[in-house]
Amino acid sequence: MHISKMTLVNYRNFSNTTLKFQRGVNTIIGENGSGKSNILRAIRLLLDDTMVRAAYRLEESDFCRSLGEWRGHWIVISVEFEDISADEAVQALFLHGTAALEGGPLAKATYNLIFRPKKEIRLKLAALDVFDDEQLKKIRNAITIDDYETVFTGRSSADFSDPSVYQSIVGDFETCIFSAETEFPEIGAKVPGFLSVTKEVSLTFIQALRDVVAEFHNNRTNPLFSLLKSKSGEIDPVSMLPITDMVRDLNASIEGLEDVQSVRNHIRETIKDAAGETYSPASLSIKSDLPDEAEKLFQSLRLFVGEADDGYEGGIHELSLGGANLIYLTLKLLEFKYQREKLAIANFLLIEEPEAHIHTHIQKTLFDRISYNDAQVIYTTHSTHISEVSNVSNVNILGRQGPYCEAYQPATGLKPSEVRSIQRYLDAVRSNLLFAKSVVLVEGDAEEILIPILVKKLLGLSVDELGISVINIRSTGFKNVAVLFNDLRIRKRCAIVTDLDTTFFDVTPQVTDSEALAKRKRKAIGSQKAGGERKVDLDAFIAGNSWLSVFYAPRTFEVELAFAGNREALIQTVSSVYKSPETITEAVDALRSTQPHLVSFRALLMAEYAGKGWFAIMLAEELDHQVAVPPYILQAIHFAHGHVSAPLLARILQYRVARQIEVDPSTQPCLALFLVEIDRYQRGDIDLVGLKAAVALALPNDAIGSFIAGIA
Repeated sequence: MHISKMTLVNYRNFSNTTLKFQRGVNTIIGENGSGKSNILRAIRLLLDDTMVRAAYRLEESDFCRSLGEWRGHWIVISVEFEDISADEAVQALFLHGTAALEGGPLAKATYNLIFRPKKEIRLKLAALDVFDDEQLKKIRNAITIDDYETVFTGRSSADFSDPSVYQSIVGDFETCIFSAETEFPEIGAKVPGFLSVTKEVSLTFIQALRDVVAEFHNNRTNPLFSLLKSKSGEIDPVSMLPITDMVRDLNASIEGLEDVQSVRNHIRETIKDAAGETYSPASLSIKSDLPDEAEKLFQSLRLFVGEADDGYEGGIHELSLGGANLIYLTLKLLEFKYQREKLAIANFLLIEEPEAHIHTHIQKTLFDRISYNDAQVIYTTHSTHISEVSNVSNVNILGRQGPYCEAYQPATGLKPSEVRSIQRYLDAVRSNLLFAKSVVLVEGDAEEILIPILVKKLLGLSVDELGISVINIRSTGFKNVAVLFNDLRIRKRCAIVTDLDTTFFDVTPQVTDSEALAKRKRKAIGSQKAGGERKVDLDAFIAGNSWLSVFYAPRTFEVELAFAGNREALIQTVSSVYKSPETITEAVDALRSTQPHLVSFRALLMAEYAGKGWFAIMLAEELDHQVAVPPYILQAIHFAHGHVSAPLLARILQYRVARQIEVDPSTQPCLALFLVEIDRYQRGDIDLVGLKAAVALALPNDAIGSFIAGIA
């Protein structure tokens, strides 16, 4: 038996989302604050028998903030199980002892935690007249968290992820229409306490590894003590008797030492001398505190580990962070092994962010090896090394949509061949796209190196600060990865940046052409033909998909950089690319030429001669804040990022002002007035049109103008 689906409605940062799981190992990927820990907690609320009862009593803070007014709404945490055993006892658990086996044993079953207003509140809502907003507000204002109840149900038929189903059960707060029914068969039958699923499954939770030493010092959370306690419960008390008798004898021997008795007598005498007989203790002893019970004996045991080959073994507090975390993980995995030996109807292992302080090779090896035929494993992570070795079909990606988060399944609707292709592409570098808020796919090293630098120079912000990952496909096979970005899969923006490779010189074959020129013409014709075909193919591929867009360089990246206004930067690299004075002079003359084809030829020749990646690194050294970013690159950044907030735009413009004053201090008085206009824009006193006018006036020839023009 395994979890196949989990639905969260109004729970913490999830308004309404569904996660899908497979047998075996599953991965939940997401940035910080995307809700990874909340998902594991939701699973534990349903299946972890070690959760304290008070945890089932949810709080006001457990309601999704996107609700606004939470009063009256429900929280629903629902899991669906598949591959349920046909064993009669297991079937009875999910039938709750009340239903007959009609049509054979259950293959699927649901189990739900519902946090809802108590019956008297639901009756008050049901009695409302349509559009009686005033009375609805009065009822809701009087509701407190104490007016809520937690119920566990099973055998539900309601699709809680369907907003219309939720509205039909909970009610419509806009129209004040609430059902007269207070109990709905479709939400399932209440599960009696004695049939709780938590008592029949085995679940081990390994929390995020942040303070392992503290965990070892706490007997309640010490994994070593948990293991020993588990084993001590299986030991025959008779077999422990010789040990406990030895401890008692040892305690008696210690207590009977002459020096111990002497100190005891001195303490008694000193108390009597100081306080008098009346106020002195009636009795006083010095006793050995060595435990003589099996459980307490185990509590006194400590783990010692040697990390080096020098033979020294130290306590947990002496280990490196990675070493301590690895030991902690090992003990928790052993605890899980012991749990599995209890033959529960299903085994679940939840691991929260195992990558903390652990070497990347161990991360990958650990993930690759933690797989059990009789257990379902669910990881949360933001490690690209773990995501690299994750099965794409078993991944849930968390993404933020304004005030709430959603879960995406990247393999939904894809053919097995497409999934295999994606799996091959997603190495540790490219798997960054699974974590990014948005993505720009590029075809080569030059774009991968220079686009982030162009953005940083122009905006004063890195692509990481903008939430954009620039991913190098190292080919023009964009569709293999771009297929992920779709309403069915990952609902994040993805911009594809590629070259059309349009010819920039006369490619008509001439009988007088040298072999080298004829070869270059043939190559240029082939590249232009391939670029045109690629455009037709990609345009058809993205049609109707709002998450994808393609941005084309009319010629090639290096040529577009030159013609955008960066010729002088290219000229500065000439002496790094070439050593011959004649070639250097020839290259500089070509780059300063008024003939476009000469400029284009030289820009490409330099990139090919030095290697496109190395040339990009050289060129990056010569770029400054007045870099001219090719229009198609700017368009790709605008699309990938989406809406530019007022604080973000203000920060960009403040950076441009600082750079301008740095170059020309005499502009400071004028630009001080412009800073006032930026503040007014942030406060909402002027709109974007007014800000653009202020930019044009204060920074008339600044490179930021082209970026500002693209903001809608």
